[in-house]
Amino acid sequence: MSIEITVSELYDLKETIAAGLLEGLTYPWEALPKIHDFIIDLGESLPKDIYEERGEYIWVAKSAKVAPTACLNGPLIVDEDAEIRHCAFVRGNAIVGKGAVVGNSTELKNVILFNKVQVPHYNYVGDSILGFKAHMGAGSITSNVKSDKTLVVVKGEGISIETGLKKMGAMLGDNVEVGCNSVLNPGTVIGRNTNIYPASMVRGVIPAGSIYKKATEIAGKREGYF
Repeated sequence: MSIEITVSELYDLKETIAAGLLEGLTYPWEALPKIHDFIIDLGESLPKDIYEERGEYIWVAKSAKVAPTACLNGPLIVDEDAEIRHCAFVRGNAIVGKGAVVGNSTELKNVILFNKVQVPHYNYVGDSILGFKAHMGAGSITSNVKSDKTLVVVKGEGISIETGLKKMGAMLGDNVEVGCNSVLNPGTVIGRNTNIYPASMVRGVIPAGSIYKKATEIAGKREGYF
């Protein structure tokens, strides 16, 4: 297991149209206040033979599938071959990567979903970044505001970083698997290739290549497990 919290440690930037936003940043949460303007700037330059503008600051790839019951608000980019399913609610400031799935009654707000991300069933994802092929099981959510409304601090073993943000959900590295009905508390960072047990309450920095059962029981994956 290893502690991974930087952009380069968590993400393969070849797997997102938002690479230009994340490049040069140390920590991924630094991108959260910049998503809105980045989408607007990028959207204006997207090739019209691949993307169509479906509303104010809403760009959707022609190969994407969007259910007629989905609610889309801009700024928003839906990349190629993505799927926005029945009654999904995109509140804005969202990038949905190539081949990503946003499912039934899932809500997005101020997020970057890398390519092949799946948030397919009753998920809330706010002020968060989900890496390549990350998957959130049914009913799992990101909690993005502390109950006392103070600024979010990212904490882990030997780590305490003030983000300066009132709203920050979770940073999921590539290939993270979150079990059903789990809650990722504000400031959660999960390293690549980690599995979170169903119905978990997760807080702080979770090492890469681990299996999270509870805060006091985090095991490293066997070699060859992933």
